[in-house]
Amino acid sequence: MKVLLVNGSPHEKGCTRAALDEVERALQANGVETAHFWIGNQPLTGCTGCGYCARKGKCRYDDRVNEFLEEAEAYDGFVFGSPVHFASVAASMKAFMDRAFFVDHMAGLNRFTLKPGAAVVSARRAGTTAVLDVLQKYLVYAQMPVVSSRYWNMVHGQTPEQVLEDIEGIQIMRVLGKNMAWLLQCLEAGKKAGVEAPEPETRISTNFVR
Repeated sequence: MKVLLVNGSPHEKGCTRAALDEVERALQANGVETAHFWIGNQPLTGCTGCGYCARKGKCRYDDRVNEFLEEAEAYDGFVFGSPVHFASVAASMKAFMDRAFFVDHMAGLNRFTLKPGAAVVSARRAGTTAVLDVLQKYLVYAQMPVVSSRYWNMVHGQTPEQVLEDIEGIQIMRVLGKNMAWLLQCLEAGKKAGVEAPEPETRISTNFVR
């Protein structure tokens, strides 16, 4: 069992990484392998709706998004972390998530389907629940079992050291890691017992006109 922790902060070793590290420690303590993926601090464009991914199986912008999707195939679960910027998701992380999940859907890659996923958020003060709402919508769209903790998955602090002083937030991250490890173990046990995944259905897409 392997989980990939995705850091959507422009600061590789900042507050978001501190939160992800605590989740990682709990995962590893419960027998789950982990790795980190930092989206970087270079500009990432949003999706332009060009349709390239549907034809070619990858995004036309060959950057960290394509690298992530290639790497993601080998993982059984994901934790996506973002800082709060102006009470919303960091701009680069929003662009990353838009493109990664749209390419996965349009190209039929199925990197996320039925794999457990979680979102974690770091903030100095406010905006955390708004960011959680945004991030978790990607997971639901991709049919990922959403892993929860004992409260909203957030930490507070302006530095990584301050994040570690948020003892409630750190506990939330720890419980999240334990819960994800447990769910992964349950899924693994189900497979060994012969429990089949739901049969996929052909997607039906409608709008409010017809």
